Amino acid sequence: MSKHGKKFEAASKQVEQRPYSLHDAVPLVQKVKFTKFDETVELHMRLGVDPKHADQMVRGTVVLPNGLGKSKKVLVIASGDKLREAEAAGADLFGGEEMVAKIQGEGWTDFDAVIATPDMMRSVGRLGKVLGPRGLMPNPKTGTVTTDIATAVKEVKAGRVEFKTDKSGNVHVIVGKASFKPEELEENARAVIEAVAKARPTSVKGTYINSCTLSATMSPPVRVDIREFSNN
Repeated sequence: MSKHGKKFEAASKQVEQRPYSLHDAVPLVQKVKFTKFDETVELHMRLGVDPKHADQMVRGTVVLPNGLGKSKKVLVIASGDKLREAEAAGADLFGGEEMVAKIQGEGWTDFDAVIATPDMMRSVGRLGKVLGPRGLMPNPKTGTVTTDIATAVKEVKAGRVEFKTDKSGNVHVIVGKASFKPEELEENARAVIEAVAKARPTSVKGTYINSCTLSATMSPPVRVDIREFSNN
């Protein structure tokens, strides 16, 4: 008997072992959900890349059309006018060297995203051991090291998510909550798949997206047919 028990087994029986169009996969994921809490829905993609090679690392960001169902707590590390810009844009926390000292000295990480200006990266670079393992380290490639603080804050607040291949060449991205309308989840998932497809490294030969599944936190995965998406 699996640790999920009878409810999981019953839900699994409703899912056929075949790829579904994204349009059909989303309502099926919502239908087989059996817990009472509002589960997170995640997209899992197995890519035909070798992450050991730097030129095959797949990484980027995408703003989900319908957000994530919760607002992220954003910290901006900057100085001067950029701090006023951060406050005006709706950043929850903002400061300069004192924020770096607080994170470094106390291991403080009571935030969901960090945005920094390039001039502060010499100081922020010292926070790698604290922020790195939590996926919070600012990076120019993900738009979190920038002089355009207002846009960065607004995008993170609106539901900008990062995708990055893990050591096995897989990508895992949250696309919303089970309580979303089917069309909202579908739009979010489509935006992520298309963004990952566009991020295909030029050095990758053969099949790029090997498989794709959609699942809620406690529910069985549903395979997604990725033939409708380009760049494969």
